[in-house]
Amino acid sequence: MEKHKIHIKYMVSYRCIMVVKEELKNLDIRYSNVNLGEVEVSQKITASQKEALRLNLKKIGLELLDDKKSILIDKIKNEVIKMIHQSEAPPTINYSEHISEQLGYDYTYLSNVFSEVQGITIQQFIIFNKIEKVKELLLYNELNLTEISYQLDYSSVAHLSNQFKKVTGLTPSYFKRMKEMRKKIL
Repeated sequence: MEKHKIHIKYMVSYRCIMVVKEELKNLDIRYSNVNLGEVEVSQKITASQKEALRLNLKKIGLELLDDKKSILIDKIKNEVIKMIHQSEAPPTINYSEHISEQLGYDYTYLSNVFSEVQGITIQQFIIFNKIEKVKELLLYNELNLTEISYQLDYSSVAHLSNQFKKVTGLTPSYFKRMKEMRKKIL
């Protein structure tokens, strides 16, 4: 049986996977697998099913992707999100090698397409996501800065702190103090 793939933009969490599965079920579209950004369907879907899926996904903030560059960009983003937000341990190889291996393209090509379409580099996207993860970990108060630095593969706490300040305008310790001050006010 031939498998067909549908690509979906903004699908970044397991909750999105559950919502997409529900939409597929409602539209009677048989699928064999649903991953971040991608659905493997067991049969070719009709134009009316595809349009209904497009409209239903749009209502919940997701979007069907049709052109190859958009699909590739979405795959890169999903790979970065998986590496940073859904992994407990630091990567065993560098991000560029990992992305290249997972997507089966030369990293220079991926980087050029990403920059052309997004207006930022993959590296900048990775940094932004790492800082978002640092904020999340600081807010949950489960790890100290040294542990966070290790988990996100920073060379040092100083490097993490400098990057955090460059992106947010705040030091990690000030960011954490702001959280404590908000708690006292509320």
